[in-house]
Amino acid sequence: MTGTIAHLSAAGLFLLLTHFGISSTPLRAVLVGRLGEKPYLGLYSLVSALAFWWLVAAYKAAPHVPLWPPAGGLAWVPVLLVPVALFLLVAGLTTPNPTSVGQERLLTGDREPVRGILRVTRNPFLWGVGLWAVAHMVPNGDLASLILFGTLALLALGGSVLIDAKLARRLGAAWDRYAARTSNLPFAAILAGRQNLAWKEIGWWRPAVALLLYGGLLHLHRMLFGVSPLPW
Repeated sequence: MTGTIAHLSAAGLFLLLTHFGISSTPLRAVLVGRLGEKPYLGLYSLVSALAFWWLVAAYKAAPHVPLWPPAGGLAWVPVLLVPVALFLLVAGLTTPNPTSVGQERLLTGDREPVRGILRVTRNPFLWGVGLWAVAHMVPNGDLASLILFGTLALLALGGSVLIDAKLARRLGAAWDRYAARTSNLPFAAILAGRQNLAWKEIGWWRPAVALLLYGGLLHLHRMLFGVSPLPW
């Protein structure tokens, strides 16, 4: 089975099940009750890392099955989307966020929880991963890449919806107040007039870091992954 599309599909399904089937179901509460919060998080992180390693290893061994021609304007999709994805990743990792693990207390503290990139989307990191995955899925045009990057996109974007639902059940009215002033879909709350864009809260250094990372990835991409990301 190793080195087949079926093997890669099994790895992708396992990654999704270990995330959605544990963290977003009553099984999480059962495991936390038996193991404790910190041991559960440690075990969950280990299983997630192994699942991700399996997915990448299965992708490398999978056969090339073309689905559409990876030529023309499709090569520009990652060039244009990856900088946006990196900005969301950097902003998401550097902004205190009530949807992050262990930070739910931000909704009940004295500090205003909706700041910076959270005015754009309350799940910036997951949207960054999702955009990165979609950007890499489009120009490759083969079945293995569709499964790999499609799995990661589903994990990130589907995960943003499930995290919102989980916190709504757990936090009740505190979450309702937060959700009413934010949106999962980027810019939806701003376009609806429920929020405004405060660029000063985001700062100049976050996009600068994202651009530096983007430049580094462009420079090292061929050495790390064997292909150039540039269309020309």
